[in-house]
Amino acid sequence: MDAVRLIVKSRRALAGTGGTPDILTEVWQAQALAQAIGSRLAVTGPPELRGEALGLTELAGRGCGVLEAPDLTLEELRAAQLTELGDAGRTLRCLGGLLGEVGIALVGIACSVADEATYWQCMEAIDAADEARDRVREMLRKLADRESLLPEREAG
Repeated sequence: MDAVRLIVKSRRALAGTGGTPDILTEVWQAQALAQAIGSRLAVTGPPELRGEALGLTELAGRGCGVLEAPDLTLEELRAAQLTELGDAGRTLRCLGGLLGEVGIALVGIACSVADEATYWQCMEAIDAADEARDRVREMLRKLADRESLLPEREAG
C-alpha cells in the first residue's frame, strides 16, 4: 500500500482511539510506519536524503522501543503493508503531520496517567517523535533546496 494512504489510515486510527492502551497501540503503529518509511527512503530515496532517512529510522525505532509492542498480526501491522513511497515530498509532509499528532496524543496521556512508568514511557516516546519530526523537516528542507537548484541546472 502507498505510504500516504497508510499515513492517512494511521492518522484516522489515532484520532478515533479512546483509552490509553488503544492510543499507545496507535502511537506504536505510527512509529513503526515512520521507521519503515525512513528505511525505504534510506535505500531507494533521493541520495541527499539517505543520511537523514537513516536517522529517522533509528529515532522511530527508539519510539517503538520505549513502548510495549502491541499484540498485532502481520495484517494489522501497517508498516508491513508499505509497498511504495510515492512522491517523497508528499510522503514526508504527511508523515510530519502524523508525528506531530503522535506527540500531542502522548502529551495527553502523560498529563492524565497515574503511574510513573507510563508517564516516563510517554516522555521518551514524545522525545523520539519530536526528533523524528525534526528529521522529516530536514529532509523536506533538502528536497526544497534540490528543487530550487533544478531551474539553474536546466538553464545552464
